[in-house]
Amino acid sequence: MPYSDILTRCPIFRGLPSHRIRELLASVTSRVRRYSKGEMIAQAGEECRYLMIVVEGSVKGEMTDASGRVIKIEDVETPRPIGFSFIFGQQNFLPVNVTANEETAVMFIPKPDLISMLQSDKQVLQNVLDVISSRGQFLSQKIRTLSLKSLRDRIAQMLLELSREQGNTVTLPSSQSELADYFGVARPSLARTLGEMADEGLIVVNRRIITIPDIRKLAAVLSDRS
Repeated sequence: MPYSDILTRCPIFRGLPSHRIRELLASVTSRVRRYSKGEMIAQAGEECRYLMIVVEGSVKGEMTDASGRVIKIEDVETPRPIGFSFIFGQQNFLPVNVTANEETAVMFIPKPDLISMLQSDKQVLQNVLDVISSRGQFLSQKIRTLSLKSLRDRIAQMLLELSREQGNTVTLPSSQSELADYFGVARPSLARTLGEMADEGLIVVNRRIITIPDIRKLAAVLSDRS
């Protein structure tokens, strides 16, 4: 199955027409492997020797902390790359376990062939630099969020960041179950904390829609702990 049309939406190939993507793929060695729901695609500690792109379905990346708690880092949907920031560098080992969320297909392109594409197409090179930079920013934010001790603080931080773009009424980027995985807590704990914050008048919860009556009052949740 040709994937060039799908890959026009991939960050690495952004701005390229499908015929140019076909040309690039024809010039390198690539293969597509299919996975069943729950099947392991890559394990933490593996060397990143391939550019991996989800071309069908979706996957999730998870880490296990020192206590054995599994923390969900993110879901990767079609057609985004997996663990791309770890292909380059001296410590190019995947830090997460990658598992298929559903029936999934992943394209593998060897690292030397990726380098050839970078050398042959300036747009791909620019895109790769953008992806790596954006990934570093995401991971920095993830670390800052997880460094907050209480779940209440983490929720307040997330809502304040969303409010910068969306205003006083924000839409959560994922379901409460997915957010619980993101924060590394059980869903009942997340629901309970949201309920407590609502009881205090900090937020109004309507499924995935959260209204913040007073931004300064919510911000005080963090400042009180600083």
